[in-house]
Amino acid sequence: MAQVISISNHKGGVGKTTSVVNLGAALHQMGKRVLMVDMDPQANLSQSLGVFEPEKSVYSLLRGFCTIDEAMNELEMDLCLIPSELDLSGAELELSMEAGREFILKDHLEKVGDQFDYILIDCPPSLGLLTINAFTASTQVFFPLQAQFLATQGLKKLLEVIEKVQQRLNRDLQIGGVFITQFDKRKVLNRNVREAIQKHFGDALFNTVIRDNVALAEAPSKQTNIFRYNSKSNGALDYWELAQEVSQRLP
Repeated sequence: MAQVISISNHKGGVGKTTSVVNLGAALHQMGKRVLMVDMDPQANLSQSLGVFEPEKSVYSLLRGFCTIDEAMNELEMDLCLIPSELDLSGAELELSMEAGREFILKDHLEKVGDQFDYILIDCPPSLGLLTINAFTASTQVFFPLQAQFLATQGLKKLLEVIEKVQQRLNRDLQIGGVFITQFDKRKVLNRNVREAIQKHFGDALFNTVIRDNVALAEAPSKQTNIFRYNSKSNGALDYWELAQEVSQRLP
């Protein structure tokens, strides 16, 4: 069965979507079968990969309007996406009375778990039902953190939610790792924050850091990943190294 990884941080702008796109692409280049799931109503992951106004989406899936096979878009062989749309913003209210509403995504992903090696879920910047669905369906949670002073502020609440999910909904869920994004080694603050994160998270911190790199910001405008946009950029090198670490931790 696939390793199901939620990429989560309820602080916006930390690189969740960028990481799902490019970690997924790197794992795929390593020969892994990868499914990406866009659980954010803003649909940035979908749009970054050139999918706009999908006929079927994760909203359709959660509401029972389609099957998971119908919701999947095959981007390349063994690289698939379940896109999002703005209607997903109403899903939490619409599903509030559903029995077992926290398990809806898990039930669907289990049907295709043997078709993929990795399933990467791009979580919304909130701790509502959509994120709970992602955590309940996952085996691991990864946190992207900026190398800034306030990077770990707010993580306490996120960790509390994860602990409750572990206790009540998904005992298999683990904090799989933390990685630093938008890093500039020339800045003393960035280096100091990295040291503080290392002390706080210990072995959970990946050795790879994602350097601040303009190509990572430009690639979505071309609706592609960093490897197709600029395979020699620091962004491509960093996400390749991160994928290598992920595959070693979660073979």
